[in-house]
Amino acid sequence: MLNHEETRFQNGLAKLAEVDGQAGEKVIAALQDIAPDFARLLVSFAFGDIYSRPGLDLKSREIGVVAALTALGNAKPQLKVHIHAALNVGCSREQIIETIMMMSVYAGFPAALNSLFAAQEVFAETEHEAHCRPAPPPAPCSMPA
Repeated sequence: MLNHEETRFQNGLAKLAEVDGQAGEKVIAALQDIAPDFARLLVSFAFGDIYSRPGLDLKSREIGVVAALTALGNAKPQLKVHIHAALNVGCSREQIIETIMMMSVYAGFPAALNSLFAAQEVFAETEHEAHCRPAPPPAPCSMPA
């Protein structure tokens, strides 16, 4: 049986995969050489405890994170990860752009501009990824009986 800390971590890994897909795994892997304990804390707390709470769906959570990171104005790598995540959980490009534009009122135009350019980069990356995916194999032909 898993102890409480291990359960939090396992729940966090599952939620991270649901939200961020491979992007989240890359962040955790990148931390293994410098701060593996921090990676574990990030997964357990942010995703095992907070993201797993009831009350907000994942789209709402990611819109909130995009807004917060935009307002910070100095977290472009994290913002890009969470713009990917917002798309992954079903937010539209328009919702992301409107969220960032709304932050110009509260965080200023420079923060919003920088975040819009980060969103533009993510949108271009996702378009590129979509075009680079191999086509699905053709459906098998059936012969009339």
